[in-house]
Amino acid sequence: MAITRTSRVYTISLPPELARKAEALAKRDSRTMSELFREAFRTYYAQQSREILEEIGEYANRRNPGYTETDVPRLIKEVRSVTPARRHIRTRQ
Repeated sequence: MAITRTSRVYTISLPPELARKAEALAKRDSRTMSELFREAFRTYYAQQSREILEEIGEYANRRNPGYTETDVPRLIKEVRSVTPARRHIRTRQ
C-alpha cells in the first residue's frame, strides 16, 4: 500500500552563517527545521498582508480625507440630491 504525502517537499540553500543561525534557533526553540521555516513563511506572509492593507488604507485616506463611517449617510444624501434618480420606463412591444 502506497503512502500519500500530504505536504510538498522543497530544497533550499542558505549561506553558511544563516544556516548556523537557523539551526541554532530551531534547537533553542525545540523545533525541526521544517517547523522553523513554516513559521518564518507564515510570519513573512502576514507581514506582507499587513503592508498591503496599510497601503490600501493610505490610498483610501488620500481619496477620502477625513471621512468616517458616520459621514456615509450624509454623503449618500448629498450625492442623491445632485444626481437625479433613474427611472426605468417600460415600453410596450
